[in-house]
Amino acid sequence: MKEVLLVMVSAIFINNVIFARFLGICPYMGVSKRISTASGMGMAVTFVMTFATAITFILNKFVLIPFHIEYLQTIMFILVIASLVQIVEIALKKISPALYQALGIFLPLITTNCAILGVAILSIQNEYSFFISVLFAFCSGLGFCLAIIIFSGIRERIEDADIPECFKNIPIALITAGILAMAFMGFSGLVK
Repeated sequence: MKEVLLVMVSAIFINNVIFARFLGICPYMGVSKRISTASGMGMAVTFVMTFATAITFILNKFVLIPFHIEYLQTIMFILVIASLVQIVEIALKKISPALYQALGIFLPLITTNCAILGVAILSIQNEYSFFISVLFAFCSGLGFCLAIIIFSGIRERIEDADIPECFKNIPIALITAGILAMAFMGFSGLVK
């Protein structure tokens, strides 16, 4: 039970994929102008990250390791992630066309989101069990979702603020992201 709690808190707050591992920065910066699109992207990334880690764990344990072809790990993992993204894209197109349109080019870019591949590889490198790997992936996705929603909320408020011209758009977004990363560093002493 203690390990489960440690993995959850660590993945969401302490070793957040965006703020501590610097993975998934492209969608973090690109889709965070509105809370609605940011939450949609966060949910899509969480879904793909969780299922990709589960599938890649099984693939690694029952195919790659027994046949001694671990060197194909990255290629196989990317194929799994790409397949899952296609499923999410088809589902969103049917279920929520507005969200599908709002996510635009960033939805197919989940395929190349290094956070998803990074979490799948980290769970194997850390030698987690299947359950802990899936939990780690889900909580890492929640951490991604939390980070992008907080950031988009701040960016929405910043749009109405009186900001010097040289700081508008990307510069103020980068400054805000840096301050958020420092705020999340405060969680680092939470778990030893």
